[in-house]
Amino acid sequence: MDGGDLRSSIKKWNVIYPVYLNSKKTVAEGRRIASGKACPDPTCVEIADCCSHLKIPHAIELDKAYPRDFFQVGRVRVQLKKDDGSPVNPAIKTKKQLMIQIAELVPKHHGRTKKQEPAASSTAGTSKGKGGKKKK
Repeated sequence: MDGGDLRSSIKKWNVIYPVYLNSKKTVAEGRRIASGKACPDPTCVEIADCCSHLKIPHAIELDKAYPRDFFQVGRVRVQLKKDDGSPVNPAIKTKKQLMIQIAELVPKHHGRTKKQEPAASSTAGTSKGKGGKKKK
């Protein structure tokens, strides 16, 4: 496959915007799965890493934006079915199943777990009181 042929085949893949999985968004704002199953603020990179973990072919498009909220930049294209119509991953047959699987994996993403550990330890021992100069 040359670059143009690959690009045209990617256009046929399904699109997943991070908003689809965001638990902080409403259905009217674009969330596509139940809020209990969704995760807070997923990113395109996290979604792509989860697709890699699930062995789903994917492509990140950072230059694209979500149409309802133009400030939500980035989307991931995923290939759910091969050219013959059979699923790429037999465990995941529909886009909704894939979104639920990704939403379960994103909170366990190594980037999120590393970010949370130092923040919890640094704020645990500090106590803030009123400071400043006192009047004489």
